[in-house]
Amino acid sequence: MSQFRLLGKRRFAPFFAVQSLAAFNDNAFRNATIVLVGFQMGLSTNQIGFYSNLAPALFILPFFLFSASAGQIAEKFEKQRLIVWVKLFEIAAMCVAAWGFYAQSPLLLFVVLFLMGLHSTVFGPIKYAILPQVLESKELVGGNGLVETGTSIAILVGMIAGGAAIHGFGAPAASVLVIGVALLGLAASLAIPRVPAAAPSLKFNWNFIVESGRVLKLAAKQRAVFNSILGISWFWFFGGVVTAQLPNYTRLYLGGGASVEILVLALFSIGVGIGSLLCEKLSGHKVEIGLVPLGAFGMTVFGVLLYFARHAMPGYADLDWLAFLHVSGNWWIALDLTLLGLFAGFFIVPLFALVQSRTPQGELSRVIAGNNIINAVFLVVAAVFGIGLLAMGLTIPQLFLVTALLNAAVTLWIFLLVPEFLMRFVDWLLISVLYRVRTQGLDRVPDEGPALLVCNHVSFMDALIIMGSIRRPVRFVMYHKIFRVPVLSFVFRAAKAIPIAGGKENPKLMARAFDAVDAALADGELVCVFPEGGLSLDGEIAPFRHGVEKILARRPVPVVPMALRGLWQSMWSQRDSRLGRARLPRRFRARIELAVGSPMDGAASNAAQMEAAVRGLRGVEA
Repeated sequence: MSQFRLLGKRRFAPFFAVQSLAAFNDNAFRNATIVLVGFQMGLSTNQIGFYSNLAPALFILPFFLFSASAGQIAEKFEKQRLIVWVKLFEIAAMCVAAWGFYAQSPLLLFVVLFLMGLHSTVFGPIKYAILPQVLESKELVGGNGLVETGTSIAILVGMIAGGAAIHGFGAPAASVLVIGVALLGLAASLAIPRVPAAAPSLKFNWNFIVESGRVLKLAAKQRAVFNSILGISWFWFFGGVVTAQLPNYTRLYLGGGASVEILVLALFSIGVGIGSLLCEKLSGHKVEIGLVPLGAFGMTVFGVLLYFARHAMPGYADLDWLAFLHVSGNWWIALDLTLLGLFAGFFIVPLFALVQSRTPQGELSRVIAGNNIINAVFLVVAAVFGIGLLAMGLTIPQLFLVTALLNAAVTLWIFLLVPEFLMRFVDWLLISVLYRVRTQGLDRVPDEGPALLVCNHVSFMDALIIMGSIRRPVRFVMYHKIFRVPVLSFVFRAAKAIPIAGGKENPKLMARAFDAVDAALADGELVCVFPEGGLSLDGEIAPFRHGVEKILARRPVPVVPMALRGLWQSMWSQRDSRLGRARLPRRFRARIELAVGSPMDGAASNAAQMEAAVRGLRGVEA
């Protein structure tokens, strides 16, 4: 199903409208305030500088003070009602903003800036925690992609609308705009379906310092989730450094006026939107964190290219956007900015989807609150980092270059901490290049809890195909010599595959393998075995061995039968070896299939019954 069909579903469309309108209004208000305070009130340079430095601090402060409380509120109470109350709060804040516009009072406007920071602090945990409750698991990446796209476009349009309203028509127009959009947000919130509270019995803790520590510990509980949060925070660091310098970069190094600044923001926002939407297609409707290294690589490459595209001041100034695009070389800058945004979309969407998919529902809002605290820390560090390097004498293009190179170092560190990210990228790249995989019945694999996956074994690529198709991490039981094969060794070690050998070959290793399988199932993991005991020698399914029965005798978990089709013709099967031919690729992007059957009762199923189920799924293959 295309992600755009979600825009016609009541369970998603009203929420999408609410969050887009919120992003629009936040930026419309902020840009109207910037124009009013910076250009229309006749303030001194020192006063403008003071307010410019105060503004981001006031907006970020609520994330430190109230994120922990916001996470508890989002967990304890029904989210649709909370969204309605958040929208009522926004309307009240925008009424104060209208008063501030009319009175030209920086004090009132900066009070509203703090209130809008509070608004974002409370809305964030609700926003990201509601998605897994209203979307199916296969819709999670597409839904997040739409949210990120809507947010990026709304930010851009809101900035343009807010600045144009206050500059062209004055305080009345800006007031009508922000109050009107807040009212639209309230109307949309009333159409959001109610969802049950994730943890209604949660005991509320008013001590935000203690509770902040608790939500940070909760966020750090799962290593992959915590490192995804670090990745999200790094995204905000990277974006904070780049976007904070865009006005001066546009003026000093692009020779552009206000319309060129809007163009630059538009290109970056459009890139983020396109990248976010493409995640759903590239990931095959599942949470594919293999896209994260791809996004990080692109952010580094196009960040570096942005430096080489223009690192000296041009001999012109105050160009409008059309004149700017007619100058030789500026199309490359425009392309760099767009692709930088596109790969940023590849980076951020899978990270949010992973946090949502691997965090228990009763903890997700608090984990998002912990994420917001860490994001706020990274944004503060980004501001200090940018100011510090510029004070040391670096130019803005040099700052972009340093940030891009630092991006490579930081993301490499994250991937070394959690090899799963890089492993999934290698797996995704291999499978995407070699095959077009069609899947059936993936929703029959349980979203949580232990299960034993059993599948026919046709080629050396079988485990990679299953790994790239199943939404949850899978522990594979693999013949120990596969760990000596380059690339595959890295992939299977990172996936925590379980090495095994035959009883006669290495009885100790075999015993350890059965113990490891039992421990993995006890921990609620998915384990996949190939009960034939080796690759098919003739393309047919060999009798299932009884080792699978030994696993279930120790721990009778559900059994999920699966079947691969179309791989016997692959160079990775035994077909060419059996025919005495060299293994040569006959075609890339071959069509193959993975079919998943209904779960079987592990306590009442034997090897023959599992074999019959897999044979039934495989059918007759030419």
